[in-house]
Amino acid sequence: MLRPEPFTEVRLASLQEERRPVFVYFTADWCVTCKVNEKAALERPQVAEAFAKNRVAVLVGDWTRGDPAIGRFLERHGRSGVPLYLYYRPGEPAEILPQVLTSSRLVSMVS
Repeated sequence: MLRPEPFTEVRLASLQEERRPVFVYFTADWCVTCKVNEKAALERPQVAEAFAKNRVAVLVGDWTRGDPAIGRFLERHGRSGVPLYLYYRPGEPAEILPQVLTSSRLVSMVS
């Protein structure tokens, strides 16, 4: 199972400085698509194994209560809400992933 850390822009920058790949996802308790993606893709053993093997750091931003800092980050990425999934390869800009995830997509992305 993935062991995400809470999202902050400071932590994201720190991981990027370490040249670690980073997967960031934004979710909310009331977001049905988010919860389906978590069960169908993010919580799969093969995803956890691939992320661990490739040292992918995972950050999660919980927008359940409308955190203003997360709201501003979403807006900078052209979104007004969740879900938002981003993958940062070392030294590259964020790749915005589809709103519907599959475990195979996540595994192939990091391999």
